[in-house]
Amino acid sequence: MSPTLAAVLLIGIFVLAAALIWLGLGLSRRAKRLEDAEPPPAAEGRGPTAVAAPPAAPPPVAPPAPRLRDRLGKTRAALARSLGTLTGRRTVDDEAWDSVEEALLVADVGVATTSRLLDELRARASTEHVQEPEQLVALLRAQIVEDLAGRDRSLHHAADGPTVWLFVGVNGTGKTTTIAKLAQREIDAGRPALMAAADTFRAAAADQLAHWAERVGADVVRGQEGADPGSIVFDAVDAAGGRGAGVVLVDTAGRMHTKVNLMEELKKIHRIAERRPGALQEVLLVIDATTGQNGLTQARQFADAVGVTGVVLTKLDGTAKGGVILGIVDQHKIPVRFIGLGERVEDLREFDATSFVEALFSKPNGETLAA
Repeated sequence: MSPTLAAVLLIGIFVLAAALIWLGLGLSRRAKRLEDAEPPPAAEGRGPTAVAAPPAAPPPVAPPAPRLRDRLGKTRAALARSLGTLTGRRTVDDEAWDSVEEALLVADVGVATTSRLLDELRARASTEHVQEPEQLVALLRAQIVEDLAGRDRSLHHAADGPTVWLFVGVNGTGKTTTIAKLAQREIDAGRPALMAAADTFRAAAADQLAHWAERVGADVVRGQEGADPGSIVFDAVDAAGGRGAGVVLVDTAGRMHTKVNLMEELKKIHRIAERRPGALQEVLLVIDATTGQNGLTQARQFADAVGVTGVVLTKLDGTAKGGVILGIVDQHKIPVRFIGLGERVEDLREFDATSFVEALFSKPNGETLAA
């Protein structure tokens, strides 16, 4: 055999061997794929085993809402600083009474209401033979609950046709956002809401109300800047039935209670809202709690002008003057319907005397003072 032929045969053997090896590897990989794709054998008497779906991711958990006592932290701290001095005392002496008086005044309850509370508290302490300061605090807490409770706090609706709620107050108290939050509550309860932008004097006030109306899903009636606010209220009440609105919430211009001409204009709006018999059900005064005792003056002036039916006290989470609630209820006999504790819709809460007082008289660790 020639060397050339031998070389050709040798090369052919190598090529054939390589081809066989490649073919064997290909068959092995194919068998492996078929094995992986084949479902596991079913148990006797059963169908194919289902492959379990991966567990669904848990829905996101909203952070817990702040407790009322936390939102009233500044007023609560003001009370605690004064009433805390009673801890450890053994008798109800003049210093104990001074501490109670200081606590009420620091919380901006007001001089007149504080004096009445102290007189009644002295009489009850004498009748019940109270000798320990912590018992005195418990009596004070019960007395405040009695003063604030027992009033109708529900918002009323007309028996027939659309309901009208008129919102009044000075500038910066939060009327517009309060209207939006209450409109959201009404819509959630199945009562379509219509907002009337009767604040035609403040720049962009109607735009702000329209923005809130869009956010909460309410309708809105507005006019040109500087238009007669009374005409807007008339148009809104007239349009409510045709638009299917159950509640008309009227935003009025913020006005100082000391301005006679502005208060007269508010009276005119009130008269227009009353033209449809039974429609005007609420006149809600929105007061900024941070103004403290000035809120009492506002309550008196607005009540004389338009017959306020309820108070919405806003911004309680940012002030130590939460005790002004006591003064408003005591001096003017106007129920506090809602309290504002933040910017969210759920931060406008129905006022409840018991939970409010318990929050004010709680200790930093959550326990109640003089429990």
